Amino acid sequence: MTTKLLVANLSDIDVKGSRTIKIQNTEIAVFRLTDGSVLAVENKCPHKGGVLSEGMVCGTAVHCPLHDWKIDLRSGRAQEPDEGCVTTFETEIDRESGSIYVTI
Repeated sequence: MTTKLLVANLSDIDVKGSRTIKIQNTEIAVFRLTDGSVLAVENKCPHKGGVLSEGMVCGTAVHCPLHDWKIDLRSGRAQEPDEGCVTTFETEIDRESGSIYVTI
């Protein structure tokens, strides 16, 4: 069963910034990109568990603040030569209200 949750408003997240939410035992980082899109991933690097929401956003990727692994926010995959993946979550923006929803 999937659930769509209201997690924030566009005005709550700076461009190239993030916001975190916790759903059950999973912390999710919600990122706002320069193209206006919003993407959500598990907030834990697959390498050493670095907090991705504290990383620098570059294009559609975030750099883990611990060891600079580059994680693609669309696929959740680490950029080669690194290997690993984080869970991604579907997002939706209500353009009229600015509400951001994440599907769990």
